[in-house]
Amino acid sequence: MKILRLTFVAATILCSVLTATSGDTAPRIGIQERLGERLPKDVLLYDEQGRTVNVSELVNKPTILTFVYFRCPGICTPLLNDLSRVVEKLDMEPGKEYQILTISFDPTETPDIAATKRDNYLAGLKRRVAPEGWRFLTGDSTSVQRLANGAGFYYERQNGEWIHAGALIVVSPSGVITRYINGTQFLPFDVKMALVEAAEGRPTPTSARLLRFCYAYDPEGRTYTLNVMRIAMVLILLLVTIFVAIVLVRPRMKREPQGKSV
Repeated sequence: MKILRLTFVAATILCSVLTATSGDTAPRIGIQERLGERLPKDVLLYDEQGRTVNVSELVNKPTILTFVYFRCPGICTPLLNDLSRVVEKLDMEPGKEYQILTISFDPTETPDIAATKRDNYLAGLKRRVAPEGWRFLTGDSTSVQRLANGAGFYYERQNGEWIHAGALIVVSPSGVITRYINGTQFLPFDVKMALVEAAEGRPTPTSARLLRFCYAYDPEGRTYTLNVMRIAMVLILLLVTIFVAIVLVRPRMKREPQGKSV
């Protein structure tokens, strides 16, 4: 029982540290999970022909959201390239069983640029994907930022470039956020399971909270780096907790009366 209580105390402290560190405060740059929340209503963007579209009306099936900018010199191209690879491997049909909405957060990018990007990616696929299966959208800064913030995606312009993280944000047909798949490389199984969960409207936590605790986003390198200080703090706290518990338990064990021998 003493060991169980010790473990419980240590786990409680660790969970408190994790919660306090990750918190509900939105980061300047990065991902904040908003599982179970709905996307903002009536966000108006432009499709590849420059027509106004309502994102709430577009999201009528399991949907993968990707926030990028089309002239990105960094992680956007690897992300979209790997997503193309996953699309080819999935035994699900884009446009019918799910869809992808790739949204540019650079307000200077136009529907013409989006159309060219879409045509290039669709032409590069080994399987035929209807244009409505993978949409490339643009919009003004206010509308796109409202949608991105509602999805928990935060970015910032620094020195003429957009600094941002990479992720797939999976949304149910009713607009509820159900899964985040972070990074620029994805396993087809993970993506399929995320789409199945989205079809059921079932939010599923990812390891993003733990990753966000253990790693910090480096804007210059456009990647996540191990936060050694934060991990060391938790390890020290855990060791202190165990040490204090041992100091408190050991004297009690010595004071316990020994059983009489027969």
